[in-house]
Amino acid sequence: MDVTFCEGHGTMDVLQKTLTRRAFLDGNLARRKWQGSGREYNILDTELPGFGLRVRSTGRAFWFVRLRRRGKERRVTIGAASKVSAKAARSEARSLLAQAALEGLPQRKTAHTSPLLIQFVADHWHHIGRGWKPSTALRNQHAWQNMIAPHFGTKPIAEITASDVVRWRDGCAGESECRFNRAVPVLASLFKYAEALKLRPKGSNPCRGIPRYKRPLKERYLSPKEYRRLWRELMFAEAEFPAQVAVMKLLMFTGARVGEIRDLQWQWVKPPRLLLPDSKTGPKTIYLNSQAVAVLKSIPQVQGCSLVFPGSSFKKPLNIQHWWSRFRPLCGLPDVRIHDLRHSFASVAIGQNIPLATISTLLGHALPETTGRYAHLADEHIADAAQRVSGSLANAIGLGR
Repeated sequence: MDVTFCEGHGTMDVLQKTLTRRAFLDGNLARRKWQGSGREYNILDTELPGFGLRVRSTGRAFWFVRLRRRGKERRVTIGAASKVSAKAARSEARSLLAQAALEGLPQRKTAHTSPLLIQFVADHWHHIGRGWKPSTALRNQHAWQNMIAPHFGTKPIAEITASDVVRWRDGCAGESECRFNRAVPVLASLFKYAEALKLRPKGSNPCRGIPRYKRPLKERYLSPKEYRRLWRELMFAEAEFPAQVAVMKLLMFTGARVGEIRDLQWQWVKPPRLLLPDSKTGPKTIYLNSQAVAVLKSIPQVQGCSLVFPGSSFKKPLNIQHWWSRFRPLCGLPDVRIHDLRHSFASVAIGQNIPLATISTLLGHALPETTGRYAHLADEHIADAAQRVSGSLANAIGLGR
């Protein structure tokens, strides 16, 4: 006979002292740190017959379900309580008990059990994300854990509908809009792969046509006065932080993304260009002006290290973000992100009447519409030119006097 415990007054002392056969298995019970008792014991659920939590002698706990298959009683382990929530384990137990109850009954040959989304992800996540960059894989993993799994993880993948996704979207209104926008493409990729495995009908992706929330673009452009303040503080900081200052100079002079400069390797430096084998948009050429070339020439190479800007261990790139968060208030620019230097580069280029197509090449945009976000800056310069012309004409004909 298994020795089991119940949830007395909500304390571990009562659990250890009160012997019983059953307890309601919820997340609070599963999250407790069970002390190893030298023997295994089961906690059987009071609501769902056969569903239980097995606590090993080491203190680790596992969900299980008891059922009968082919006339024999079996115990099926669902998963570790530290990895599978009580709600997901209960749902899986119900599904397994239902399958066991229908065993031997005539069924249509086409009938099959759809796996839960959490099971599908556990089996196929590494296949789906095979082509993702490391940063993309990390961001998508966070989206799955924090946004998708809590809402869809316990649902059968074939039964999730567009209405379910719409309700999820509506529930994210407000503070979670940005996180929804990042998570919905991840969910769409899961359904796309499920269709490829014939776990869903072809063309049934419920994320298709679901609009994302419109978010205001973060556009911050440095003025000439702010550029001068930034440059002055960089000169003061150069003696103590030469590598960080060199990174900022290259970002200012090239308009590159911070990762493209921070992760730069010497083998990619081919003045007057940087030839990156990969970037956010694939292989990329960064064009160097004379100022950027001078910065690169001033950087000493570390023997045996391929990185232009190595960290303290010489194995990973320099952490520039932490330094920038402490440096920017010194410039009177507490709201300026490093990426705003890229926006400001485009703003200066437009001020010099450089065509958007050329700016697109300089910034390495894969799509013309990405550069199009700066079109309104060009409109302002054109409007200003039109005002100056009309003013001159007005003076010529005597209207300006």
